[in-house]
Amino acid sequence: MRLTFMMMIMDVAAIYAGFLVVGKLYLGNIDIAWGEAALISPLYLLFGLHGGLYRSDLLLDPRRAAYKCLYMIVVSAMVLVMLSFYVKATQEFSRVVLTSGCAVSLVLLIASRATLSTWLSRTAGQTLTNTLIIYAGGPDIDLEDAFHIDAVEHGIRPDTNDPVNLDRIGRYMENMDRVIISCSPEDRNRWVPLLRAAGVEGEFVSTDLWQLGALEIRREPGFTGIVVSARPLPFEALAIKRAMDLVLSSLALLILAPLMATVAVLIKLEDGGPVLFKQRRMGAGNRLFWIYKFRSMRVEAADTNAARLTTRDDDRTTRMGRLIRRTSIDELPQLINVWRGDMSLVGPRPHALGALAGERLYWEVDGRYWNRHALKPGLTGLAQVRGFRGNTLDERSLENRLQADLEYISNWSIWLDLVIMIKTVRVLVHEQAY
Repeated sequence: MRLTFMMMIMDVAAIYAGFLVVGKLYLGNIDIAWGEAALISPLYLLFGLHGGLYRSDLLLDPRRAAYKCLYMIVVSAMVLVMLSFYVKATQEFSRVVLTSGCAVSLVLLIASRATLSTWLSRTAGQTLTNTLIIYAGGPDIDLEDAFHIDAVEHGIRPDTNDPVNLDRIGRYMENMDRVIISCSPEDRNRWVPLLRAAGVEGEFVSTDLWQLGALEIRREPGFTGIVVSARPLPFEALAIKRAMDLVLSSLALLILAPLMATVAVLIKLEDGGPVLFKQRRMGAGNRLFWIYKFRSMRVEAADTNAARLTTRDDDRTTRMGRLIRRTSIDELPQLINVWRGDMSLVGPRPHALGALAGERLYWEVDGRYWNRHALKPGLTGLAQVRGFRGNTLDERSLENRLQADLEYISNWSIWLDLVIMIKTVRVLVHEQAY
């Protein structure tokens, strides 16, 4: 709380300093600048408090704080202009002072945040949260920047009938933001009233829930639920991603139509077989779909189950097939999958059901394999632009791809998709493309 109040005072001082400097340099006096600073600073504080500008995690993250400061100063200036217009007081303001004052104030706000963050990192460490871990018969846990005490050694026990014991526990929990009790499941009910009385964020260590992968606990009327999974992206992000898929895949199909038609004719002329090759792949939500590719193998050698991995100079491929594989042209029909909604332009690549990493099926290598199906499979992906494509001759090859896929799902953004699509151009012709 002291840091919050100090930061608010520093922000007001930075705003006043920025406006007064501009007023003195531009107008030769500070009267108008003082009035504008007096109006914009309370707006800044109001929006900052409401928008989370003074959260403790931002005090140690000057970059995020800088973006927040920029947003708040812009919003405050816009609201001030709007209010001035409605009260017909715009003539009393200087547009140069307002604009320049906001710019100089922003520089001072960011500088003050960076200075405070550096000081806090040196004095308080990497967190401003005071955490106390009490070991009372439960497992040891590894949590940095926390106070660890043994209940027996410090004379602490979950006894609500002993005022002296309660006082001791209360003093240990004083000024703590988070208290973690590591005890047996049978003793948890005895610790609960002590945690609630301390007015802290209290929790228990549970190895069972950790093994289950619990994300959070939800309390509903009549029962308590354990959340073990969640949507990888919010609805708004999914809508943006789908809109981008529809627009770009439609444009790509129109632009590449002559090339795709030419390839289709050449494939047909070579052996008279079907132009497209269809194969069942695992898609989003572990739902199967038919993936489309230009046929690159002889009709009688088509391997719909991927029982045999493709190799360099594979004797099953046609002359045209070798060319379109080396240039990744065989993947272009998957734009139809993207347009239909089976796939996305960017995402984890869909694997054949019978594909092996070494001598084991993909999902037998790593239990996290199914997690990659939380999003739609992609025409390209993070693993591909990192060079993890082609055959999985050993388990390590799959693990590299899986790690990249899970990283993509965790860190998705529209900018990441755009970067991956741009980088894909460099790996269309790849030594592992055969």
